Amino acid sequence: MNLIDKAIELYDTTLRDGTQGEHINLSVQDKLLIAEKLDEFGMDYIEGGWPSSNPKDEEFFIKARNLNLKRAKLCSFGSTARTLATVESDPNLLGLIESETPVITIFGKTWKAHSVKSLGISDEENAELIYSSVAFLKSKGREVFFDAEHFFDGYKDNPEFALKMLRSAVEAGASRIVLCDTNGGSLPHQVTDIVKHVLAATGVHVGIHSHNDSDLAVANAIAAVIAGATHIQGTINGIGERCGNANLISIIPNIMLKLQRSFSHVEHLNQLTSLSKYVYEILNMPSNTRAPFVGKSAFAHKGGIHVSAVMKESSLYEHIDPALVGNRQRVLISELAGQSNIRYKAQELGISIPDKSEVFKNIVHHIKGLEHEGYQFDGADASFTLILQKELGNFKPFFEVLETKVHIESSINAKNVDQAVLKVKVGDEIEHIAADGDGPVNALDKALRKALIHFYPEIKSIKLVDYKVRVLEEKRGTSAKVRVLIESSNGRYTWGTVGVSTNIIEASLQALQDSMNYHLFTVKAIIPTTEKNTQL
Repeated sequence: MNLIDKAIELYDTTLRDGTQGEHINLSVQDKLLIAEKLDEFGMDYIEGGWPSSNPKDEEFFIKARNLNLKRAKLCSFGSTARTLATVESDPNLLGLIESETPVITIFGKTWKAHSVKSLGISDEENAELIYSSVAFLKSKGREVFFDAEHFFDGYKDNPEFALKMLRSAVEAGASRIVLCDTNGGSLPHQVTDIVKHVLAATGVHVGIHSHNDSDLAVANAIAAVIAGATHIQGTINGIGERCGNANLISIIPNIMLKLQRSFSHVEHLNQLTSLSKYVYEILNMPSNTRAPFVGKSAFAHKGGIHVSAVMKESSLYEHIDPALVGNRQRVLISELAGQSNIRYKAQELGISIPDKSEVFKNIVHHIKGLEHEGYQFDGADASFTLILQKELGNFKPFFEVLETKVHIESSINAKNVDQAVLKVKVGDEIEHIAADGDGPVNALDKALRKALIHFYPEIKSIKLVDYKVRVLEEKRGTSAKVRVLIESSNGRYTWGTVGVSTNIIEASLQALQDSMNYHLFTVKAIIPTTEKNTQL
């Protein structure tokens, strides 16, 4: 089966398998935002969750019907039916059908020990359970992928049994057979040999789903592709249960740049670093600075002969051009200006910056200064847009907050109500406004709206849909800086803004002001928003 020229399929399971990792939690809104970002990057399939397992995933699939995915197909995930007698009434299978996704992925037992000990059924009964479950879903007009759970351990233990289960899924109509290294204990040479044998024995499209318990998930995924697999499952940044899943952020550039293989829809590999950081921001987690390809330290160089050589010929100490994956070279003793990154981001947002001018130098200097203070603009494109437009002379704030006072009330017996008092200048007029709220940020938001609504009725449609706080200097304790990231929506699209301060109230107010200003700028200037729209 000659598959060397076939494009590799990318199947992302960040929203399902990724969320099983410790300290990983995504709201429905988070999952919708990430789904759109994954589609924009070029994923073929996005696994949204297990609709029968929890209300959050059920809500996600309902809201995901309004997503305008350009490339990716949404997948729901579940297991085979519990018993042969209840296939057509099995709640899990019915939940998968009700999710209305074009693709359904189900897993079944392919390790004899699991079939015998977990399910307590014979080989024939297990094979029939897989066959009947796949066939039932196919009869409802869905494309079905079969995840062969614990396949590599099962194959090593009893290859005849493992292959028999695969054939049952194929005969029932599964269009992809995905071999899972569920315990993450296989070695690359074992994966290579087993994938080759499966391809020869089944003659169908084979995928790989590897876990990282031996720190080999990426290597095993690549080994499977070299052996002939054409479908890769993994997560962004390798998040997932225990030690994580195969990291698509590392797999994708290795496949494209090292193996010279292609993916169906990945056209802009230089968005890889941005994708990695975006997901970290949504997760409210710090980026892994040492991550291969996309980490801040991936192309960082330090003093002496090493730096001298890099400055003359970077390929002497860099395995790829960092710009290919949207990263940049850094010299630690003399930081290089990130002009290419800033220019790329400006172009992405539809903002034209002159090639040679003091304006561009000022922009680079200003952005670098803000990043040094703790600002990070992944997930905060609206704030970044306002900075660029202000430096270009296209934007002037629509209002100015002159004074801020926040009263925080705490009582054991009474409901806590905080109050914000703002003095806001719009043109030559000054509004002195107070508002109560459920917490200081809510009070600030309400007070700012009350001050501006008379002048700018357009802000009435704005809603705050997400709010995250990150401590930037943990060792400084309560005096540490914090970064506040806010997601806002007007019902048609969402945008992100950021604020940084040692005062969480001040950081929140910065982000709120940027949110209002960005919306007014896109409306008043009649400039279409360049933020990625999120259909609500």
